[in-house]
Amino acid sequence: MTTKLLAAPIRTREEDRIGRTQGSNAAATVNERNASMAEEVRAEMVANVWKVLVAEGDAVVDGDTLVILESMKMEIPVLAEVDGTVSKVAVEEGGLVQEGDLIAEIS
Repeated sequence: MTTKLLAAPIRTREEDRIGRTQGSNAAATVNERNASMAEEVRAEMVANVWKVLVAEGDAVVDGDTLVILESMKMEIPVLAEVDGTVSKVAVEEGGLVQEGDLIAEIS
């Protein structure tokens, strides 16, 4: 005998908070807000910016390389995780990024 597991949709804290105050339109409100927000691409480690491959206004798709970082003689590509348009490039070739620094924004 097999048992089927039924899972309820996962809600974020914001969806949960809005759902308690606004009713059933909460998920649509959060989704609209998220669609208008830019996706921030941040550095995961301390590294040198070896090459910037995109400019503001460029269209990118999930998986495109935005920037190549260099750390300990290794090249680390920084990839877009969403489709969209590059709205901001916050690094320059030859620059240094710290963990958590903004590299680019995609809207």
